[in-house]
Amino acid sequence: MLIDNIGTLVTNDPELGTLTDAAIVFEGGRVAWVGHTPPEGAGSERIDAQGRALIPGFVDSHGHLVFAGDRAQEFAARMAGEPYAAGGIRTTVQATRAASDEQLGDNLDRLIAEALRSGTTTVETKSGYGLTVPDERRSLTIAEPRTPETTFLGAHVVPPEYDDPDAYVELVKGEMLDACAPHARWIDVFCERGAFDGDQTRAILEAGLAKGLTPRVHANQLGHGPGVQIAVELGAASADHVTHVTDADIDALANSDTVATLLPGAEFSTRAPYPDARRLLDAGVTVALAADCNPGTSYTTSIPFCIAIAVREMRMTPDEAVWAATAGGARALRRSDIGHLAPGARADAVLLDAPSHIHLAYRPGVPLVARVFKDGV
Repeated sequence: MLIDNIGTLVTNDPELGTLTDAAIVFEGGRVAWVGHTPPEGAGSERIDAQGRALIPGFVDSHGHLVFAGDRAQEFAARMAGEPYAAGGIRTTVQATRAASDEQLGDNLDRLIAEALRSGTTTVETKSGYGLTVPDERRSLTIAEPRTPETTFLGAHVVPPEYDDPDAYVELVKGEMLDACAPHARWIDVFCERGAFDGDQTRAILEAGLAKGLTPRVHANQLGHGPGVQIAVELGAASADHVTHVTDADIDALANSDTVATLLPGAEFSTRAPYPDARRLLDAGVTVALAADCNPGTSYTTSIPFCIAIAVREMRMTPDEAVWAATAGGARALRRSDIGHLAPGARADAVLLDAPSHIHLAYRPGVPLVARVFKDGV
């Protein structure tokens, strides 16, 4: 497939950069060529971009997509002034436990398709709404055929049937982890007041590491805590939210391979302060943007929406926000085959109904995704 007459081609490749009046060739689900004048006879199928922009497919590295029900009334209450607390997760736990495998799978398919329509070609999703051994395992077995990026989040909150949080931590570290590890690539903990403290977080993540899972951490969302430091200490792929951080937290991130994944949909939905992306970027921290799709605090799959918020409210430039939502997400998933458009990369791309990627923030709320390519299709 040859796509030519591209007005702006964002490659995210340090050597190729951003090209104008460009073309690209997909072959066998990969990028075969990028440049200005296509090779003779390139592409049995041709698409005329008509001067529009082409960017890498969005990489959404933080999602909670296996669930049932919604929490619209909780959202309405927050908009009326009630504060957000992590305990609302238990409402979704009840609905998820009661749902059938078919219902959970259908809802997951709906959300992945919705995300694809807005340009997301790679999604990560977590368990965390079952909080029993069989329910956590089935959440992951439902997700596993649909995305390779599955995360065990048995440590989301302590379920209501447990009076002793430490007893639940032992379950997560033991029987639950044993059942879930074969179906996950990652392990995550909600390290936050109302969820799990630093000692519990470290113990669970170390147990996951021993089972071959790589850590991710919900860190420093509702206030300052130990989450960022634990993430860096244990070599986590990402520390997610990162809303309340000290200079020491930022220094730790900047001197590590841990990506700071920012989730502006959560702050939008909870009326909380946005993370200071400018402060992180200026310190040299690698930043990703993700949707954090979940029924309680960020019920969106739209990465363009998150880009617009990041530029307007978090002081990112359009270039930085698009990079964070593509190459940054790939870094957060430790993937080198996605998030960029250079020869050898997966042919995951988004054709915008605009001459430049800047329009994603410049024209917020406008459906600018004209066509999405996944593995060259």
